[in-house]
Parts: sequence; structure tokens; C-alpha cells
Amino acid sequence: MEVERVQAIASLSHSNGTIPAEFVRPEKEQPASATYHGPAPEIPTIDLDDPVQDRLVRSIAEASREWGIFQVTNHGIPSDLIGKLQAVGKEFFELPQEEKEVYSRPADAKDVQGYGTKLQKEVEGKKSWVDHLFHRVWPPSSINYRFWPNNPPSYRAVNEEYAKYMREVVDKLFTYLSLGLGVEGGVLKEAAGGDDIEYMLKINYYPPCPRPDLALGVVAHTDLSALTVLVPNEVPGLQVFKDDRWIDAKYIPNALIIHIGDQIEILSNGKYKAVLHRTTVNKDKTRMSWPVFLEPPADTVVGPLPQLVDDENPPKYKAKKFKDYSYCKLNKLPQ
Repeated sequence: MEVERVQAIASLSHSNGTIPAEFVRPEKEQPASATYHGPAPEIPTIDLDDPVQDRLVRSIAEASREWGIFQVTNHGIPSDLIGKLQAVGKEFFELPQEEKEVYSRPADAKDVQGYGTKLQKEVEGKKSWVDHLFHRVWPPSSINYRFWPNNPPSYRAVNEEYAKYMREVVDKLFTYLSLGLGVEGGVLKEAAGGDDIEYMLKINYYPPCPRPDLALGVVAHTDLSALTVLVPNEVPGLQVFKDDRWIDAKYIPNALIIHIGDQIEILSNGKYKAVLHRTTVNKDKTRMSWPVFLEPPADTVVGPLPQLVDDENPPKYKAKKFKDYSYCKLNKLPQ
């Protein structure tokens, strides 16, 4: 096997109680010293079934301005379907290594789809304590089933059903976010790619780590997507940077965690903020999460909405093709 997977490293590390040096973060990033443990505000939780639309729009807009992240309950995705999504993903990661490698991302791929470990350029050679599987789930024209596991056998049906429900939730979110900016309900979705917006599912697998005080599952970042809709398992780990400190996200069973991504920050001309977040790991338990990244098609040009720009509010961001934005971000180049 050419690439060493974190799952394999974790098994070895568990027996000797240490982790390889390339996983030890610089001190200022280490969870032991950089996590805030005092009384802290909680990430907003919003009932998506609130009958008073004005209140719902206001809550979502406020959370997107102040936090860039919120959790939604009563979102319409059945809890048993979320349970199935988690079960088939977990089963895939528990398969023998050689079976998982069948789905590995080709070394020369321009795309992130597939099973893998490293995602972006790693600063100072440091590594993150995570393996992942990426594949698009919508629209049908963007799906490549080569990266969808055949085992467990129900994997495809479960993911297709999840994508169907997800689209309904996403349409509501885009509508409320648009209204919160004072523009018509369809504006943000249209500007981000309309019906061609790509739904990229990622499964993150963070194995138990003997030194969770030194390592990170994912380093601090904002998402390059427009929006990210995430389901975690019950093992905590998501942290959000707010008021100059790292705050733990509370686990709410069956809630969806919504991240404002870079593209919505750009479209809103900075009114909504992409959330800076990271993931810690656990000594005894495997943490998993299932984010769906809503991404504009590669050639879509994203810039501040013209309705939000005038002499007093000049554009704060350059308009550029999503593929160029992604390339710069993943390769740590200036935008």
C-alpha cells in the first residue's frame, strides 16, 4: 500500500501510546492549550419548522452574521435515514483495508473524489488525524459511481435517499439566507449555480488517538463551499473560533450543523461570515462526520451580489471562477 492510512497508524499508536511526530501540532494549535473551558456561548440552534417565517429568517441571518454556523432541528430528514447513513458509512470504514483501497483517489486526479487521507497542501509537513471518502451525490450528471462503495450493499440506496431529502433542506436554507440579506428568496441559490450546484458528500473518519491533546482531526479552516450541511456521530470534536477562543460545539442528536462557506461570504459581500472551525479527536472513541459541501459548478463566477454593492458598500472580494478559487485555497495561494 503506497499511502499510509491514519486508521492503520492509529492501531499501531494505540499499542505504544504515542503518535508519530508529523501528527503533533505546533503548541499554539494543540487542543490541550488552545481550547477554552470556561462558560461560553452556545452555537445557535434553530427550529426549521418555526411557523413564523420572519422570525426564522431573522434567526438564520443573525446566526450567519454573528457565528457563521448554526444547528437546525425539525429539518424534515427522518432520523432513521440519518441513522442508516451513519451505519453504512461506518461499515465501509470497517472493511478490510484492501477493500477500501479499491475506491482510493487516483494519484493524478484533479478532483477530490475517492477514498484518501491527505486533502490539501500540508504546512510544515504536519498531518491531520483523519481518513476520508468523497463522492458527489447530486446532480446526477456529476455523480461518478466508481467512488460509491458496493459494500455494504445498501450504501447506494441510502445515500440517494439522503440526497433527495437534503435538497429540500438546502432549498429552504438558501431561501431564508437570501431573504435575510433583503434580496428575493431565489437569489443566493441562483448565484451559487442554481440547479447545477454540486452536492459533495464527505465522510470523515477520525480513529481513536492516544494523544488527543497534541493532534487535530482537521486543522482550522473555513469551507470553500457555499454552504456545508453536516451530520456528526455522537463523539464530540467540532470546535468553532468565536471571540478569539475555540469553543466546543454541543452534540444535538439528529440536528444538522450548517456552516456558512466562503462562497456565501463572498456573495453576501461579507455580511455573512464563513465559520473558522477545526476538529479535535478522542482517545477512546472513533469520531465520524458526514458533511455535504454545496459547491458551485467549476466554471461559475462567484462575486458579491450586485444588489449588495454600491458607492457606500464597494465589493470586498474579487469575482472569480469557483475552480480558480478552489485551486488557490487548496494550494495555500493568495486569492
